[in-house]
Amino acid sequence: MKKRYIYLYLIGWWLFCVACTGNFRDYNTDLSGITNEDLIIDDNGYGIRLGIIQQGIYFNYDYGKGKNWPFQLIQNLNADMFSGYMHDAKPLNGGSNNSDYNMQDGWNSAMWTHMYSYIFPQIYQSENATRDTHPALFGITKILKVEVMHRVTDYYGPIIYRYFANAEKHYQPDTQKEVYYEFFNELDSAVVALTGYIEEKPESNGFARFDILLDGKYSSWVKFANSLRLRLAMRLASIAPDKARSEIEKIKENDYGFFERGSEKVAVSTKTGYTNPLGELNLVWNETYMNASMESILTGYDDPRLKAYFVPCTDEKFRGEYRGIRQGTCFAHNHYAGLSRLSVTQATDAPLMTASEVWFLRAEAALRGWTDEDEENCYRNGVMTSFEQWGVYGVEDYLKSERIASNFVDTYETENNVEARCKVSPKWNPSDDKEKKLEKIITQKWIAMFPEGCEAWAEQRRTGYPRLFPVRFNHSRNGCIDSETMVRRLHFPGTLQTEDPKQYSALVKALDGEDHEGTRLWWDTGNNNLK
Repeated sequence: MKKRYIYLYLIGWWLFCVACTGNFRDYNTDLSGITNEDLIIDDNGYGIRLGIIQQGIYFNYDYGKGKNWPFQLIQNLNADMFSGYMHDAKPLNGGSNNSDYNMQDGWNSAMWTHMYSYIFPQIYQSENATRDTHPALFGITKILKVEVMHRVTDYYGPIIYRYFANAEKHYQPDTQKEVYYEFFNELDSAVVALTGYIEEKPESNGFARFDILLDGKYSSWVKFANSLRLRLAMRLASIAPDKARSEIEKIKENDYGFFERGSEKVAVSTKTGYTNPLGELNLVWNETYMNASMESILTGYDDPRLKAYFVPCTDEKFRGEYRGIRQGTCFAHNHYAGLSRLSVTQATDAPLMTASEVWFLRAEAALRGWTDEDEENCYRNGVMTSFEQWGVYGVEDYLKSERIASNFVDTYETENNVEARCKVSPKWNPSDDKEKKLEKIITQKWIAMFPEGCEAWAEQRRTGYPRLFPVRFNHSRNGCIDSETMVRRLHFPGTLQTEDPKQYSALVKALDGEDHEGTRLWWDTGNNNLK
């Protein structure tokens, strides 16, 4: 127990020190004062680094300035809202903010700033420390690297990746295409390292004491690599279908497969002292509520997961009902404070990937003819696995349901009312065309991935599904965001323009478009290209 407190102290001290790191030219300098010799005693240093990285995906550190608020800026006021999952009931910034596309640079810079200041430096150090001596930990580092940084590129587009901490290359950014292709190379390295180690030492479980995402088994990390490869491959379905298909073929080269059962998921565990920041925002800050799009679809479907995801309204007028908040209404009151909040608590594990998501990815791959699996069977397994994960019943009746989403009726202002956009039902119809089948697959995947807004927002942008409500008021800069196509990315941090204009110019050049929130990312074609 004493050692555990020492490790936690080292983590806190390390993070406090690297907070001073201000730009890419410092990222390869360890400012913590802790030597590699200190860190490799009983392999504890490797665990410290990997613990930082695992927790950093769902950022929840107190490095001297408080915690939970970084997560709020990194994810909750961006992806969680843009995905159609959540909305704050408080009139932040006078009611005009990211909700109505009056994009706040301080919010939108958080993902970039925190990942490059705290998490990527530890990935870089872990790669260097394990590459030649600890193949299993090297493989895990590579998987975590892809999991962390695909979230960053899916926010901004081009990022500094291959040349991170490389002064000779002037910290050259990669285009999103280059980043994604490198992700697949990283996963190749991870699978080779892990499978080779498993074959050599099948009984080894040295990482188990540091594993806060999975069950400590190296074989589970290979499954994670396969499932993550499938996720990223499907992201390229429209822009690079041949590449996507070839990556799916690679998965067949090992026997470890995917996550398939409801109990199989990647989530930051709270059993080790980590607390879910979303739970803190929900229960203490009172700032996470049901989004109107969630209300429309879940109540329209009479979805049993509604009661697992949200709690009923506390407002006397709507007590026992489930009500949400529409994005982009510029409200300047607190009348929504009694509506439906999330069921997430500080002790809820923070999900990153579930087996149900993987089944829906397999359903889409089958729909596109890239595998010999049955698309309907994969779709049904996705729904059933989600029900199993959440411990709810009635899945067979649900899969027969022809109910559609309900119209949204605002609890305070009728002008915010809007007709339902989602017109597909849960029931699978083999005679539907491919586009309608895809809409059903993605809509159900969107429901099943809750509350992980980063992936939900990325897939909604890629496919256009589910059909979310548009903002009522659009206050984007010079109208750069279209109300119907919605926000497509976040702009690069404003401080880059003044503090590192050369770096900023290189990023914009790699973006191949204007640095605003209406510019589509490379994989975001606006066309699902189903044949």
